[in-house]
Amino acid sequence: GIASYFSREIAGNRTANGERCDPHTLTAAHRTARFGSRMRVTNLATGRSVIVRINDRGPFRAGRVIDLSHAAAREIGMHRTGTAKVSLALLED
Repeated sequence: GIASYFSREIAGNRTANGERCDPHTLTAAHRTARFGSRMRVTNLATGRSVIVRINDRGPFRAGRVIDLSHAAAREIGMHRTGTAKVSLALLED
């Protein structure tokens, strides 16, 4: 699916689980994964991956499967393009 990342402008806003949004952490929004779960996100164009913790709901734009923090987007090399085709893997606790 397609990943996007959230703007630094929402830093400090509350996420769906009540945390403050911090673009410097490795977090993400997913529609159904439980809060606190970890997910490996791999950019299919670069092969780079990052492990994020789910702390919010979304993305709400059609065709998007996950919304990453700015730090996570940088890790997989999509912070300049804004979106990337990714694969997701839910990690066991």
